[in-house]
Amino acid sequence: MCSRTERDAEGLQCTLAEGPIVVGAGPSGLAVAACLANLGVPSTHRTYDRLKLHLPKQFCELPLMGFPAGFPKYPSKHQFVAYMEAYAARFGIRPIFGRAVEVAEFDAAGCCWRVVAQTGENAQPNTPELPGLERFGGRVIHTSSYKSGRDFRGENVLVVGCGNSGMEVSFDLCRHYARPHMVVRNSVHVLPREVLGVSTFGIAMALLKWLPLKAVDRILLAAAHIILGDTDRVGLRRPKTGPIELKNSTGKTPVLDVGALAHIRAGKIKVSGPPHPRDMSEGGDTDGRPVPGRRRGDFDSIILATGYKSNVPSWLKGGDLFTKEGLPNKPFPNGWRGEDGLYSVGFTMRGLQGTSSDAINIAADISEQWRSGAVIAQGGGSTHRRPHCQRPPPSTQGAPAAAV
Repeated sequence: MCSRTERDAEGLQCTLAEGPIVVGAGPSGLAVAACLANLGVPSTHRTYDRLKLHLPKQFCELPLMGFPAGFPKYPSKHQFVAYMEAYAARFGIRPIFGRAVEVAEFDAAGCCWRVVAQTGENAQPNTPELPGLERFGGRVIHTSSYKSGRDFRGENVLVVGCGNSGMEVSFDLCRHYARPHMVVRNSVHVLPREVLGVSTFGIAMALLKWLPLKAVDRILLAAAHIILGDTDRVGLRRPKTGPIELKNSTGKTPVLDVGALAHIRAGKIKVSGPPHPRDMSEGGDTDGRPVPGRRRGDFDSIILATGYKSNVPSWLKGGDLFTKEGLPNKPFPNGWRGEDGLYSVGFTMRGLQGTSSDAINIAADISEQWRSGAVIAQGGGSTHRRPHCQRPPPSTQGAPAAAV
């Protein structure tokens, strides 16, 4: 067993983690740690997720603490970060950022999990392989590195992706006098953010209590057509499956329009299909035709608004909780618990509401085992022992601890 100061054969420092290790210090990780702290169970955080708030605040609250009353209906990113910092402070959570889990493997002989962490980011942007991209002479960034359209003022920018991030980035580029050209690779549902001043998401949640899912989808699409018009005419084809049904089955979130569609109709945001490899390498247009207001072959930058992907398969060894794509094998709401003390939170494809549900379930399950002495700490990582290999748990005094 490793003590707090010992090192293993490879020179890695082994540190005693008193309680479960929480991998991820974004909303999901904080929610689990807060629920654990509320039940008297210490925990450990690693790394963080980037944040983007698209829904009204009442649908984005974490367990046990709401948003401040003075926050607007749609809090800004900075306000959401402030909320998370206050949330962590209230429950005594001390995250350590800039760490990546290299490997997590269950040691059956020792009845414990061994977790090895190294410096680096654990978030993994999804960067698709685009033919010809390696020969592009301008800058290429993922939206995870995007800060403001100010950095692209006066530029012709190719935005790859038409989800919420792609739309918002294109809209922001317009506001800072850049010329965005958005690549639409797949069909997409665009919905108004509000209908008569009421959140579209809130309306959908209310209707689902009384009507079948397909009926609610038809109502949402009718409202979208009245408010936004026919999006097919501007190059944004709608999927045949309704927005909520598509979200539940694939996790693909509909775009909530905050002004980008008006810029598309006005010609300020150009829309086209995937680029030809020749055009990528030469910096040309995505459809081979000149675009008004700029010369062919004159893309200055490319922004990949292509989302993120789970990197769990790269470091989690063994078990059947996750698929090879890094998502739970069991559908919501039953995908939060695996074998040997392994849990998942934030993989529900249902946003922060799904996160809250998982966090409450996980904390209750761990708390029950902690109180019965089933959860212990072991050198080199957190351990979760079965009843036949228990020892008395460490002290539960104090707030959730941070790991090295």
